[in-house]
Amino acid sequence: MASKDTTAKESLAPLETISRKVTEWTGSSTGFASALLISIAWAVSGPFFHYSNAWQLVINTITNVATFLMVFIIQRSQNKDAMAINIKLNELIAAIHGARNILISAENLSEAELKDLQESYQHLLEIAQRKRKQSEVSDTEDHEEPPEQKRAS
Repeated sequence: MASKDTTAKESLAPLETISRKVTEWTGSSTGFASALLISIAWAVSGPFFHYSNAWQLVINTITNVATFLMVFIIQRSQNKDAMAINIKLNELIAAIHGARNILISAENLSEAELKDLQESYQHLLEIAQRKRKQSEVSDTEDHEEPPEQKRAS
């Protein structure tokens, strides 16, 4: 079965490479400048084509196809980034003694389970804030008496 997995990965390698390069290029200043130049060229060519339906159809077709493809490129890029971040966070969680291991696969939990976890962390935050306020109050009380009175008592 390992050879099937390897073959499948090898057949996707060119698509992975193309997708990565397109993602990098479209997110660059060069990609933006190219799109801007195409738009300007299209607008300038309008009078030569008498602003015909065919002239309008060209830009509409180009933008529709580009948008359609970019949706998949963007989704692929975000999925890959999210997966890499999850792997890094999983490694940190696994390495920390006392961390809750359920968080390693948090992305696979249902929305209700995630909300429950969020509520438990919100509760922990509230406890920490109360402890901090109590600590600040006790620190303030310790500093209210002048040092001379404290020594005398």
